This record gives sequence, structure tokens and C-alpha cells, in this order.
Amino acid sequence: MKALFLVDGIGTSLKPLTDDLPKSMIPMMAKPLLERNILKLKEYGVDEIILSTGYKPQKIEKYFGDGTKLGLTIHYIDGIIPLGTGGAIKNAEEFFNDTFIIFTEDMLSDINIKDMMKFHKEKCAAVTIAVTQVENPSDYSVIEYNENLYAESFTEKPKLSEIKSNYINAGIYIFEPNVLKEIPDSQVVSLEKQLYPLLLKKGYPIAVYKSDAYWMDIDTIEEYIQAHEDILSGDYPLSEIKDEHQDIFVGENTTIHNSTKIIGPTYIGENTKIGANSTIGPNTTIGNNCKVGTNTTITDSIVWDKITLENNSTVSSVIINSDFMISNINENINNIETED
Repeated sequence: MKALFLVDGIGTSLKPLTDDLPKSMIPMMAKPLLERNILKLKEYGVDEIILSTGYKPQKIEKYFGDGTKLGLTIHYIDGIIPLGTGGAIKNAEEFFNDTFIIFTEDMLSDINIKDMMKFHKEKCAAVTIAVTQVENPSDYSVIEYNENLYAESFTEKPKLSEIKSNYINAGIYIFEPNVLKEIPDSQVVSLEKQLYPLLLKKGYPIAVYKSDAYWMDIDTIEEYIQAHEDILSGDYPLSEIKDEHQDIFVGENTTIHNSTKIIGPTYIGENTKIGANSTIGPNTTIGNNCKVGTNTTITDSIVWDKITLENNSTVSSVIINSDFMISNINENINNIETED
């Protein structure tokens, strides 16, 4: 099974997290968000990925290569010229001769793709759109549908007076390849404003798959922090955590001095070293290849890969990268270093 990922976003509202990274590559529990989503699809039998890139594509290609390390095949399409969601899908047409999945880049989701695919087939749909319920849909694309779960209309970021449904487009689609002939070549095309209304007008059935599974749009730093908190609390399951009651995860080849206290929920990546008499957690994520000195305290924080915190450091409610530190409360950090 094949899946197309639209990963061409700059992520302006996530800056400075995206100053040097594409939006899809920001780390989510020591792995890029894109990798988290690819691994989730792999669980459902997806074995071939097409990545439509745009902003800093070399970062994505260098990390994923041909997909071998993830046990699947990855192809790349240059999306440097903005064509909208519809145009980007059309640009990948050569890869698809059967039913395929489309994922947008800026969300974390536990929507059951196997069940969604079954629903798509049962509905004999040309397109199936996953929808999720939110309290305030005014910042999203709202979909109205009939009692048989077929779409009837689309409203992009409706005013409060226009809201008729709290179910929004979740950014996950299943397409039949014959739909692609309705998208013009090399033109900017919006799915919600142009393609979907056109398909409805021409009689293509668009099914609406309702899901109450975990879904988070990661478009701001606050949402990025919330996604980490949700993972640590168990609302979103990670494949590497086998026990749902496990609140402390330590990656391979990580060493922690026996005098150090780890308080859950805490996630520590691979090849990290934590010195003596330190306290890590709760609500803390530490990435891969980090070094934490002695007598150091880290709480309610997200530490990216390859960060060194020297002895006697105290950090609380911060995001730490080699180039920036975002603080919600306070910090007393003697020295931060990074490995290139």
C-alpha cells in the first residue's frame, strides 16, 4: 500500500523550532514528527511512501534516505513551487494506480487507517476524508455531511455564525486514482475550495469517516508542548512503549547513574548519559545522544538531541535546542553545549 505525505510547509507559527528544520522534522519524543506518522502507517501495511517536499528538502532526504532504515521504500517529489494541496497531489500522479492514502504534515493522529480503508471500500467512495470533532472549528475546514456519511459541503475557516458542524477535516484522505484526472496540471489547486466541490458537482461520492481517536494539530509551540504532554500521559500510544501503564521509557544504550532519580512520566532517548545525583522528571523528554551532568535537575521540559547540560544545572518548563531555549517559567543553566 502507498501513502503520499505533503511535507512542504515552513511552519512559521512554530518558529524558532522551524528556523533550521522543515515543519515535519521537528522532534516528537526523540523522533521527527514525520517519522512518527510514517511508522504509524507502517503498522497498517503501508510499505511505500512518497514525500512531496518544499522547505529545506535536503534535511528530510538526508534523514530518511531511501527508507531502508525504516523497512520501506521512500520516493521524493520536488514541491518547491507551491501548488496547493490539490496541485501537490496531482504532481505525484505517476506513483498511483490503485487506492492510496494522503497525510498532511502537521498533525499527530491515532486514527485507525485499516478501519478507515474498510469504510472507504464499503462506501464505494472516490475520496474518503477523516474528520474529527473539535470545540471551536473556526480555524479549520468544516465538512457537512448527510445521514449516510457522504459529504455535502465544505467551509474553510467559517465564521461563528456559519458553523453548522463541529467535525473538521483531519488531514487524512483516501483517494482512488481516477480522481486525479480532475486536477489540472501545474496549477495551484485547493482541495476544500476547488477539488472537492468539483467532485461533488460531477457526482463523485466523497465519504466522511468520523473518528474519536486521538488527533492533534501541531501548528503552534503551545500545541507542540501539548502533544508531548499527551504522549507522556498515554493519550497517544508510541510503538516502542509496550506497556500502557509504563510511565518511564529509556532508550537503548542510555546510561543513568544509580544515584539519579527518574520521576515519571519521562521519556529518555537513545545513547544518552545522565550523571550522578540528578533528578529527571516529571513530564520531561530528553532526546538522543544527550549528556546530563551531575547534580542536575530537569522537570517539565523538552530537550532535543545532542544537548549537553553541565553539572549543577536546573531547568524547568523549557524547550532546549542547540540554537534556542524557550522558557515558560525560569531556568538556571550553567552551560548548554551541542554536538554537531
